[in-house]
Amino acid sequence: MKNNTLAAAVNHSDCRTRFIFDNMPVRGQHVRLEKVWQHIAGQKHYPAAIRRALGELLAAGALLSSNLKIEGTLTVQVQGQGKLKMLVVEASSTDTCRATARWNEEAHIGDNESLRELLGENGVFVITLQPQDGDPWQGVVPLEGDSISEMLVNYMKRSEQLDTYITLTASDEACAGLLVQRLPESVPDAEAWEHVTTLTQTVTADELAALDAQHVLYRLFHETPPRVFEQEPIEFACTCSRGKVSDMLLMLGGEEVGSVLLEQGSVEIDCDFCNAKYVFDETDVNALFGMDVVHAVSEEKLRIQ
Repeated sequence: MKNNTLAAAVNHSDCRTRFIFDNMPVRGQHVRLEKVWQHIAGQKHYPAAIRRALGELLAAGALLSSNLKIEGTLTVQVQGQGKLKMLVVEASSTDTCRATARWNEEAHIGDNESLRELLGENGVFVITLQPQDGDPWQGVVPLEGDSISEMLVNYMKRSEQLDTYITLTASDEACAGLLVQRLPESVPDAEAWEHVTTLTQTVTADELAALDAQHVLYRLFHETPPRVFEQEPIEFACTCSRGKVSDMLLMLGGEEVGSVLLEQGSVEIDCDFCNAKYVFDETDVNALFGMDVVHAVSEEKLRIQ
């Protein structure tokens, strides 16, 4: 019977579930990503420690994006100056997400290296909100904490000034997260908050990675069950396109793009999120800039010589 229960649980993957306690001023969310995470993790040969951190940040991004009140995207980044240069997750108001990491691929990275060790000194945590129509908003703060969850808790306390507890995990099979947050109230109910967070802290990483929301919430709160809302499916989607790459090339300018074209015969851009390859030959580049870019660059080089 126990095996059947677990089998039923792991079938409910790639979704976010909100819940609220009617008798306590606390709300929460659970997210578990299986196929989405396996697809993202399979895009590159991530070292184990970086893969684990990226999975945790992906789960965190899926949790935080639920608060988007406008159409647009939420980007969560962790940037460092050590072996790990960047973790980035982008989640949209339409419940899609993508993620990637950049690191020193020549450095040795141990399986159990901590996030703090990987990032080195002067790391920052960045959240960017990009409305579909309108100007972006960005918050940048120094990293506080030794894990993605600690960094997020500190950020949330600074930005929203609401007590928040987050636990995250990532395995080869799935990444998952659980967030509880104290609601604004005239008289804080410290006892209720302590009750919920104490129970939340008992969930193990293995349970969080393997079980769906129903089983996690029952495991933690069966004596004071929350009201659970309908699950929200989450999918992988990459927003790269040839048009966006064209815009990027135009921003670089004809001189730089023409120089690459002159040296390599074409301009190739790979998407860091989905590995899509965009190739622009001389005809494409000339059409993009409305002029013979290679000829112009060649003439300029001859003039300088």
